[in-house]
Amino acid sequence: MSPAEEEKSLPLPERWPRASKFALSACAAAVAELVTFPLDLTKTRLQVQGEAAVHCNGAAAGQAVPYRGMLRTAAGIVQEEGLRKLWQGATPAVYRHIVYSGVRMVAYEHLRDSVLGRAEDESFPFWKAVVGGMSAGAIGQFFASPTDLVKVQMQMEGKRKLEGKPLRFRGVHHAFMKILSEGGIRGLWAGWVPNVQRAALVNMGDLTTYDSVKHFLLLNTPLVDNSVTHSVASCCSGLVAAVLGTPADMVKTRIMNQPRDKQGRGLLYKSSIDCLIQTVQGEGFMSLYKGFIPTWMRM
Repeated sequence: MSPAEEEKSLPLPERWPRASKFALSACAAAVAELVTFPLDLTKTRLQVQGEAAVHCNGAAAGQAVPYRGMLRTAAGIVQEEGLRKLWQGATPAVYRHIVYSGVRMVAYEHLRDSVLGRAEDESFPFWKAVVGGMSAGAIGQFFASPTDLVKVQMQMEGKRKLEGKPLRFRGVHHAFMKILSEGGIRGLWAGWVPNVQRAALVNMGDLTTYDSVKHFLLLNTPLVDNSVTHSVASCCSGLVAAVLGTPADMVKTRIMNQPRDKQGRGLLYKSSIDCLIQTVQGEGFMSLYKGFIPTWMRM
């Protein structure tokens, strides 16, 4: 049998390992996104609740929606907008995971094999894994940022309707085209800076904490390397990732959701730093952690 025939006889995952890995990771990420999406929608609504800049600029037209806390927010969405609205914005969220997972995987493997390099014994040092994971996560999030922008704005459409404001979009395609026509290519990347920062911080917290907690449990407790140990390590890594990433995520949400002028410039915040300062001054430091519980639960 010739080499070409031998290659054709191999299973698809062995013939195209990276493509197969990408397809499987994208499918798994899409399923996970759809299952946990109501938590993401609730988190977004919590993050814009009581936005000081809106009230200072007189943009709070209409009746305020009385959402308080994660459970009351989710229940309010179901009662006032309908159960299906818990998945409003799910389509661009799935697009985001496909782009993010694919780019992150390719970037990480390139960094690991060509930039950072393995050790002489073919192992990959922990610090290199952290640097590679943070960098790959940041790169992947940069390319996926336009889908995040559309997702956040679509998630807020139900709240706009309750406040008596006109809806901005008719669907995902219309959202992309409207943002592109109003703000150009740069408009699609509004809020990319805190978005990339969040991805890097989440990857750092997740990678470092998971391995550290797992090794600690195996060395200092009767637990063995099983599903219980992995679950505890995952909960702890998710907690640290949420603590590190939630402030940047909150700033990202507000930057992406703010109204814009005809040139696509934000009317409430000049930059991520401006948003951070206005939020802390107007609402207090802990306002940076609005939406923390659903963020942790998703992780």
